[in-house]
Amino acid sequence: MDYEEIAKRLRLDMEKDLKAAKLLDELIKKADILPLDLIKDRCVIVFGAGPSLKADVERIKSENLHEDCILIVADGAVKALLEHNLVPHVQITDLDGDINSIIKANEMDVITVVHAHGDNIKKLKEVVPLLKDVIGTTQVKPFGKLHNFGGFTDGDRAVFLADHFRAGLIALAGMDFGPEIGNYSGIYKKDFKLRKLKIGKILLEELAERSKTGILNLTEGGENLRGIPRISAKKLKVISSQMH
Repeated sequence: MDYEEIAKRLRLDMEKDLKAAKLLDELIKKADILPLDLIKDRCVIVFGAGPSLKADVERIKSENLHEDCILIVADGAVKALLEHNLVPHVQITDLDGDINSIIKANEMDVITVVHAHGDNIKKLKEVVPLLKDVIGTTQVKPFGKLHNFGGFTDGDRAVFLADHFRAGLIALAGMDFGPEIGNYSGIYKKDFKLRKLKIGKILLEELAERSKTGILNLTEGGENLRGIPRISAKKLKVISSQMH
């Protein structure tokens, strides 16, 4: 599924997406340092903000998986990790999660990837100037200082980024893709959010079919993902310890 099809399904304004991208490119002051060496060949856990997030974080912490794996959080999920005294390595955000947590993580030197689209132009203007060393992404054709690693929602874009930078293994946490929205999801319209999540699920299943990186599902609840088998935190600990 490409972006033109997604835009058509959701009736997105591609001109506004381009306008947002141009703004973000202007706001980013310098070329970024991409997290290639950080991610390559490592076990990466990607956290979505689904209803299972809190329980998944607690299981991951109890197995000390944060000691072996690179942690990438999607938007609102950063608040949950900080509440559990876990500092992620990378945060992916379109700025509709908890802004205070996003800023705090950025101040803690968490690599911050900010995404531009037609609905967050105001947030880009307000928040990006408060952040340091921002990596910019867009859902239109990349230009200037902006990248497009693939994906659409914060969660699946985080997985696409990990795959792009050749993670050794990617495990999903807090990614339910069900009818309920997680408490850490930030600002959203439920019907539109659920439609976006359906697209995110399709994109991840498509990625799993063609990726050379193994993708596993740590999430205890939620939907089954085609081509992405479930794994326990305990079993992932054994695998990640061997990779570390």
